[in-house]
Amino acid sequence: MAKKAKLLPRVSMPMQDPHVRSGNFNEVALGYTLEQAQAEARRCLQCKNPTCQAGCPVEVDCKAFIREVAEGRLDEAYKVIKVTNSLPAVCGRVCPQEKQCELRCKLNPTGQPIAIGRLERFVADSYYAVNPCDAITGGDDCKLLREDLKVACVGSGPSSLTAAGYLAALGVSVTVFEALHEVGGVLTYGIPEFRLPKAIVHTEVEFLKRMGVVFKTNWVVGKTVSIQDFFDQGYKAVFIGVGAGLPKFLNIPGESLLGVYSANEYLTRVNLMRGYKFPDVDTPVAAGRQVTVLGGGNVSMDAARTALRLGAEKVTIVYRRTKEEMPARLEELEHALEEGVILENLAAPVAFNGDEKGHLRSLTVQRMELGEPDASGRRKPVPVEGAFFDIPTDLAILGIGTGPNQVLLRETPELTLNKWGYIQADPETGETDLPMVFAGGDIVTGAATVVLAMGAGRKSAREIARRLGLL
Repeated sequence: MAKKAKLLPRVSMPMQDPHVRSGNFNEVALGYTLEQAQAEARRCLQCKNPTCQAGCPVEVDCKAFIREVAEGRLDEAYKVIKVTNSLPAVCGRVCPQEKQCELRCKLNPTGQPIAIGRLERFVADSYYAVNPCDAITGGDDCKLLREDLKVACVGSGPSSLTAAGYLAALGVSVTVFEALHEVGGVLTYGIPEFRLPKAIVHTEVEFLKRMGVVFKTNWVVGKTVSIQDFFDQGYKAVFIGVGAGLPKFLNIPGESLLGVYSANEYLTRVNLMRGYKFPDVDTPVAAGRQVTVLGGGNVSMDAARTALRLGAEKVTIVYRRTKEEMPARLEELEHALEEGVILENLAAPVAFNGDEKGHLRSLTVQRMELGEPDASGRRKPVPVEGAFFDIPTDLAILGIGTGPNQVLLRETPELTLNKWGYIQADPETGETDLPMVFAGGDIVTGAATVVLAMGAGRKSAREIARRLGLL
């Protein structure tokens, strides 16, 4: 009987040393070398019936591109990825592969799934696209833009960028309208430089520009222009991908004290407005000595790790459930702990406390314990009677979730909203109750992942193309 081949361990990704990186905003993960990428790719079983692709929201043919990497054919690997994924350099960095493609990898039960996300990042970073259409479509020539086929994309986050790239490759004249002064949406204002360098976002946007996609910044759709205005101006369809950027608050005593920030404001100041470069950039950011971050998701991890890099002496994350139940990516949680972030689990905020001048000085929390499962199946945190304690803090950051921005929704009452206030759209096509008005990403699902937003943008773009007779 033939001896079974020994399973080699995953190839580790080179990283900055935690003690070094906690003091800078350079990217933490340094990326594979060609030799490391090929070694990891050769671990792939090349299954006869692969399951990894079904775990990817944009349906990347993981088996095929990994095979090309193993053989050193990076141009071919890139082309495979770009058939379905417009932003591989972004996805390779920020997607929760452990819950998607790598979860479905047949090696996952061994604890050593193929590092699909890291290989995707390697391919995107290594590939040099001479032809911008090649960069978007994976090798198919782009068609000449037709001025009689115009589509407007509202917002410039991952869902809109994906929709724009898909449609432009088919010859549609796409204009992207962004409310802020820079494009990229959450990729620009929400995710820190050390996780997603803005040069990566700029490169992806530049490819789209070279394809003919037009970007208009400082356009607040709902105020500067309405949805109906687009149709009056000859646009055939509108895609709404404005995200969910309205911060949520706790509504507890002391929340208006100086030193209490939403994660949205804090990260926007640092990322979009380059506050981490102060005073070279004129955007001051509060750099607390003892920082407390509320919440257990990726946004909270980003805020906590940013605070460390801005000079905080101590950063504590307060979360009302256990470490095992934190929704953040495991990699981001591990990186935060390596860098010195402290976890205060099974604790819920009760009140912010300040001094006579209105400055935050501490946070009162109540100890929690896990009770019976709630509607989601998770054990519900229950307060422990009388178990209160204070955490000294001069800066608190709320990363407890976001909601839909109301500007566009208020000005477009014809859009049907669901019970949570998000746009109701057909799950198969993305079309709203307004004919030829589509929506996707966080404005439909609530806060989710970059790749799920991209999948929604692709789905809507495909339906728009079909309606325009291009498919």
